[in-house]
Amino acid sequence: MHKMAEGRKESGLYIQEVPGEPEPVGDSHKGWGTIEEGDLESVGVVASGKTSRRRALSAAGDRFSPGGSPCLGAAATGDVEASLIEAAKTTPRRSSIIKDSTRQRHEQKKTVSFSSMPSERKINSASDCISFMQAGCELKKVRSNTRIYNRFFTLDLDLLALRWEPSKKDPDKAKLEVSSFKEVRIGKNTETFRSCAVVDQICEDCSFSLIYGDNYESLDLVASSADVANIWVTGLRYIALHGKQAVYLIDGDQHSPRTKWLHSVFYEADIDGNGIMLEDTAVKVIKNLNQGLKESRIRLKFREVQKEKGKLTTRVTKEEFSDVYSNLCTRPEVYFLLVQISSNKEYLDAKDLMLFLEAEQGMIHTTKEMCLDLIKKYEPSEQGQLQSYLSIDGFTRYLLSEECNIFDPEHNKVCQDMNQPLSHYYINASYNTYLKENDVKSSSDVQGYVKALKLGCRSVEIDVYNGPNNEPLVSKRNNVTSPITFSNVIEVINKYAFVASEYPLIVSLRNHCTIEQQKVMAQKMKKIFGAKLYTQQPDLAEGYLPTPEKLKKNIILKGKKLATANDLSEGDVTDEDEEAEVSRRLTDTFFVPKRTIRMCRDLSDLVTLCKSVQFVDFQYSMKNQKHWEVCNFSEAKARILANDFPGDFVNHNKRFLSRIFPALMGIDSSNLNPQEFWNCGCQLVAINCQIPGPTTALNIGWFRQNGRCGYVLRPAIMREELSYFSAYTEGVFPGISPQVLHIKLISGQNFPKPRGSGTKGDVVDPYVFVEIHGIPVDCAEMRTRTIHQNGENPLFDESLEFEINLPELAMVRFIALDDDYIGDEFIGQYCIPFECLQTGYRHVPLCTDTGEEIELATLFVHVAITDRRGGGKSHRRGHSVKKGKNTIKYTMLRTIGIKVVDDTFKIAGHPLREAAIIRENVQIAIGSLKEICGLGPIVSLSQCIQTLASRLLNGDNISVVTLNMKNGYPYLEPLGTLNDVQRKVLSSYDLVIQESTHLIEMADSIYDQIIQSQKSALQFHEDLHNLGKKEGLKERKLNRAFESFAWNITVLKGQGELLKNAKNEVLENMKQIHTAYISSGLSKSGSESAEVNSKQSLQAIQEKENGEEILTVARSPN
Repeated sequence: MHKMAEGRKESGLYIQEVPGEPEPVGDSHKGWGTIEEGDLESVGVVASGKTSRRRALSAAGDRFSPGGSPCLGAAATGDVEASLIEAAKTTPRRSSIIKDSTRQRHEQKKTVSFSSMPSERKINSASDCISFMQAGCELKKVRSNTRIYNRFFTLDLDLLALRWEPSKKDPDKAKLEVSSFKEVRIGKNTETFRSCAVVDQICEDCSFSLIYGDNYESLDLVASSADVANIWVTGLRYIALHGKQAVYLIDGDQHSPRTKWLHSVFYEADIDGNGIMLEDTAVKVIKNLNQGLKESRIRLKFREVQKEKGKLTTRVTKEEFSDVYSNLCTRPEVYFLLVQISSNKEYLDAKDLMLFLEAEQGMIHTTKEMCLDLIKKYEPSEQGQLQSYLSIDGFTRYLLSEECNIFDPEHNKVCQDMNQPLSHYYINASYNTYLKENDVKSSSDVQGYVKALKLGCRSVEIDVYNGPNNEPLVSKRNNVTSPITFSNVIEVINKYAFVASEYPLIVSLRNHCTIEQQKVMAQKMKKIFGAKLYTQQPDLAEGYLPTPEKLKKNIILKGKKLATANDLSEGDVTDEDEEAEVSRRLTDTFFVPKRTIRMCRDLSDLVTLCKSVQFVDFQYSMKNQKHWEVCNFSEAKARILANDFPGDFVNHNKRFLSRIFPALMGIDSSNLNPQEFWNCGCQLVAINCQIPGPTTALNIGWFRQNGRCGYVLRPAIMREELSYFSAYTEGVFPGISPQVLHIKLISGQNFPKPRGSGTKGDVVDPYVFVEIHGIPVDCAEMRTRTIHQNGENPLFDESLEFEINLPELAMVRFIALDDDYIGDEFIGQYCIPFECLQTGYRHVPLCTDTGEEIELATLFVHVAITDRRGGGKSHRRGHSVKKGKNTIKYTMLRTIGIKVVDDTFKIAGHPLREAAIIRENVQIAIGSLKEICGLGPIVSLSQCIQTLASRLLNGDNISVVTLNMKNGYPYLEPLGTLNDVQRKVLSSYDLVIQESTHLIEMADSIYDQIIQSQKSALQFHEDLHNLGKKEGLKERKLNRAFESFAWNITVLKGQGELLKNAKNEVLENMKQIHTAYISSGLSKSGSESAEVNSKQSLQAIQEKENGEEILTVARSPN
């Protein structure tokens, strides 16, 4: 899947010449097309067709001009330059290099980027950001006329103004006063960006905007990298909040909470109390504080610090200890996040943490007590625990904990309905279980069963042949591998059958033995399995297999069975030699009759719920197959059926079990791709668990989602008796809301060197692939750029977006690879079902290709899920779809060809359109509000309200509106005169409330009309065949009429569910808005009794909705 690297990119120094005179980049006629390639890459533009991008960062020291500020004299300028040079030498810096400045800026300006340098310093405090901005760097300035200019931006040393040059304006006018700053927005979230003709070519993560003035004007900028953008955003927000007081940060942070903590750690380790310690001791202490650091890296950093100071001793002072720890253990991306969510503080208090958990991490019912417990659990400093704040180190520990794992912990236990028929579940199935590796090299071993059962497999296989001394043997055909005794296999299965899962275990028996040894097999299974062996004969009247819940702790034997019509003690059955069948298919002997073998009644009677039968065709199965009969399909045969008859295959699997086995020739235990058969509802897709690789990883990941119990419930659309589903359906699926998955790959941690790789020494050049597996229309893959020579904390900062049409069948796979000349080598991977994703900032634990976690190796990501319009973080199901052509196809009913039935369905046309419109209008209103607030589509509604609240303040920071609950809905009423910006914001908010109110009031009546249409149509279901005959429909048209009828019923049911879920979501939005107003302080303008009444109103609406849902369930059709 992954292509060989096109060629190794150069690492080390990359210099780009930048003209000294101002040049507008692009214009209204040429757009972006006139930019040179180097400019495109340095600005962070997404270059199409390239697998990686090289980003150049401005060397701040080279570009800084002390004489650039007109308000400073020459003498003062010289002193300032000298002090800045000294500060730059001692200030911690980040991976985007801040070069020491020792010369004046020349006409030829250079931007410099390094892949890895020993003198590299990280940004780990606000003072570092301010120092960087005072040194200055080049940014792209975006104008509304689509002209883009290269400008050199600096922050005044007194923090009073932001300046840029060169400019045609007077120097005093080419600046913004810090006092005019309103807010700093990240991404392309202003009207200037949105109206720019080349906005799609500008990198989202490199863009930011400074909002200033009473009219909320914007200065729109694009940095050379996401790192540089983060520095500017953090620094600008900090000085916008603290003003001139922030200048004291330049003097250092010796009294910061983190420094105090590190000094206390140092004193504790300094046993002699001399204020110094041995380097070996310091290295050990830092290693204990951060297990991911390599000892060699810590020692190298100490040597650098000592070399800078001209020291020859290996003794370490507390200042050097703190400096080295801060430099090595501060993850810039975590620091920027902390400053952002803490309102530009360098720590989180309980209120900050609560807002982060609710608005960003999607947690509900958070309390202050919960946040205080988290602080006590993860904050390393005693001072932080006493004062109830989370420092950068505590916050990093929290983000790395299991609580911030990308996998939803709710799925670590059995969380699905286990009372459906067995045929309604995907079942974790093993193939050639007795092999340790592959067919040629591996021997048979009972450890294969131990491994498979511990992994949660609920179907294992036994190939049994005649053995000496009347002892059956388990091995491959023709005894290619060393055999093991049947008794040993049965004993191991009995011992480990229910260690990982208590749900039923299916033992697939392929019998090649004589009658005598078959009787031995039957006796041994009865004796060893005992009461666990399920021997109850199936009831024909039931129509479906029993449920996993009912079959707990049972072992079910699958295999051939004698006919029950006679009482003969033995008879003939076809030999289940799958490899011979594949061999016949690959030769011209396909029509040779299958070989039969004799079978004894004793063994036959042990096969009850899983009798193996020959598949003829789907029509034959629907008429003749019993619900306890199982068909085996080779991979090739199943693929043909899946491609040619996808709908029929799904319908077949609603009642019958289907087992798929790899199309092998006995030479190699290759694996098939299980996803293409899961898409057709096949339950038992047999995987060689002993073979590492992508398909094994997919299988392991897929069966994580239900407590690793080995059973996963199929989507409802694939289970319901009267429903239509085909994985190859064009467009959107009836009754299922498409979602958009937004993944921002931020960074990686502790990537190991790929196993067996020695061509590059210890160097790792990582990049990350993200794959989507699911139905064909959802399958996609995207990759990041390569980060050269950095496996410890590579910063990717790249956003990816995937449209998911059927979330319940989708899986996400992360793969970290090492970019190499010869071939990209595997570092680690992680597979997770879409339904198990946790949104927000998460760490992804990297695993080997066999599923074992790699110690300390992780990816740091941000995950958001929205509908296709971007209407905020959505629930898993029940979100609106995009208005337009796709919506029409989504809600369109098909013509049956039977007049009376078509007339019944036509009645549903109007309510279906109304349902789509009112859902869409709410999403349009929410999207517009987010745009006006300057926020992206992935933010939550509560985040939007918090931003909106800051806009509705006057010059004295007093709210200009009051919260007024009308009929339980949170309206805002102005308290006085509003400016244009505030009126626009308030109008947009009112539209959200109006559309939401309309949906709540209309949803029930529209829902009833849709369901009534569904009931009326269902009256024709049983007589549909006769009605079709009367209309003259014959075989093909009659079959199409049945398919269209099922489609229409699915549409009606699905659209009704979407509307009901939309109403619940809007009610939840009202609660979010109300809670956000309380937390932002807007509700303070109202009386306490008003707040109580508003809460009671919302609670009453929710209770009313719950009651209506109960009534709806009671009156809905079966």
